Amino acid sequence: MTEGYRKYETAEICLKEIKAGEKKSGMLELSGGEFSVPATVIQGTAPGKTVLITAGIHAAEYVGIQAAVELAAELEPERVKGRILLVKAVNRADFERRSGSVSREDGKNLNREFPGRADGTVMERLARAVVDTLHREADYYIDLHSGDDYEELTPYIYYAGKADPQVTEISRQMARQADVPYMVRSDVGAGGSYNYAASCGIPSVLLERGSMGGWTMEEVQSTKKDVRSILDYLDIYPAGHIPRTHYPLDVTEVQYQAASCFGLWYPEKRPGDLFGRGELLGVTRDYEGNVLEESLAEESGVILYQTGSLQVCGNGPMIAYGKIDYRSDDRKEQIAGYWTRRSEDFLAQRREELHSPLAGRFLDILRRNLPAGRKLKILDVGCGTGFFSILLAREGHEVTGIDLTSGMIRGAEILAGEELTGEERERCRFLVMDAEKPDFDEGIFDAVVSRNLTWTLPDAAAAYREWCRVLKEDGVLLNFDADYGKEDCRDSRGLPGNHAHHRLGAGMLEECERMKRQLAITSCSRPGWDLEALEAAGMKSFQIALEIGKEIYLEKDQFYNPTPLFLIKARKK
Repeated sequence: MTEGYRKYETAEICLKEIKAGEKKSGMLELSGGEFSVPATVIQGTAPGKTVLITAGIHAAEYVGIQAAVELAAELEPERVKGRILLVKAVNRADFERRSGSVSREDGKNLNREFPGRADGTVMERLARAVVDTLHREADYYIDLHSGDDYEELTPYIYYAGKADPQVTEISRQMARQADVPYMVRSDVGAGGSYNYAASCGIPSVLLERGSMGGWTMEEVQSTKKDVRSILDYLDIYPAGHIPRTHYPLDVTEVQYQAASCFGLWYPEKRPGDLFGRGELLGVTRDYEGNVLEESLAEESGVILYQTGSLQVCGNGPMIAYGKIDYRSDDRKEQIAGYWTRRSEDFLAQRREELHSPLAGRFLDILRRNLPAGRKLKILDVGCGTGFFSILLAREGHEVTGIDLTSGMIRGAEILAGEELTGEERERCRFLVMDAEKPDFDEGIFDAVVSRNLTWTLPDAAAAYREWCRVLKEDGVLLNFDADYGKEDCRDSRGLPGNHAHHRLGAGMLEECERMKRQLAITSCSRPGWDLEALEAAGMKSFQIALEIGKEIYLEKDQFYNPTPLFLIKARKK
């Protein structure tokens, strides 16, 4: 090593000597002691897989390094299932010299050298040592990065794409746990540490957050939150409820534009900005202001990162962008699949509920809040197996029930056939339809009702806009919901022994929790957020009943709901 690099007087870690329930921090020797990296190993009390978390592969990307330092201190061995191996600064020598992504030792970028060479330059040898010691221990891999001293970027995550299909799919699912707007499939199998690890069978992701060689505590906290979410998904470390703002959409056809020559760089956009095909993204000029080169968008898309310094170098990075694949958002399919598996159970529950005291209590509340004295045309959104639709059809209203899940609609038709007379049945129809995109003309319903739906929607604000659109002027919206995203449905404490949740089994409850983690609405303060979204959608005259559940769930029986149910009533302007 070069002059000025010193070996800390601290404990050395031997991976084979760490016992169950232990956490050890110190220096981990690689390649027979040629390299010594700061690491923490956390051995859980329960057996399981090993997750490798690295930071500082690029020495000036500080968000990941600080996040790794804090995670090492915060993660508790007794909560770990398996093992977590944290390396806080892989390229320690260059980090301690305040170098950038290109090493002072040999002029090489470590994250372009994997799998490395044992007889190569310093960075090639370090890459080989990481593979031989760290990759060899890992079942999963999370690599933490940020913008170098000349890079500004929007938060996003790469997942390994050049690997066995099962490895790619697990990598993709890991990426989906991050609270970032975009994810990018990487289709190279070497060069980067996580790329090469995946090509060897280790599901891997690389998280990008932070810009221009800087770091903030907010960025560190967000990165830690993402790591915890991934660990929770992998069943390595429980995270509980983690609020999120984003669900990462796939960005494809990524273009990495390099400058053809040195020049002064003047970007027209910022990372995260959307643009159209042919738009000017930036200009390179000489010292006299003459245009040397223009960056034009080859397709519409979003900017992932760009050079943030005044200068660009010949053959050096200028800007990177890609096309957003909105079709890759398969949350609707996940949600529909989940409720399809629950539809038969729901039919049995709603059949019993229609003959319980709850039916009368819900009907009393509906009567009090719907326009009186006339028969109404009502849309029951997310009707499930038809509970509200059947109650309202009995009252003489014309009801259309819609649900995304065909299994629920089949159940609703069965239940309506059992519960309604011929005339009532004619006033009640059921359609498979997306609550966020109801296929109806504008202004045709007197009322829209919904129960326990909005908490399951990927874009509840869009749903509110559409519900307002299909309402007549002065039409009424009644939404019964609760802040279920803040609750852990796996926690059955306080539920009676005959409660419906006990029929579901641990697998279904775990799937529900995973589903909730993909929904931004679970991070909102409700029903305050709902009022803002409804007002923006064109609703007015709000009335809120925050404890409506206390009027309904009087008995602790199979239908009991301990989560505070609220009712929002609003009118269309």
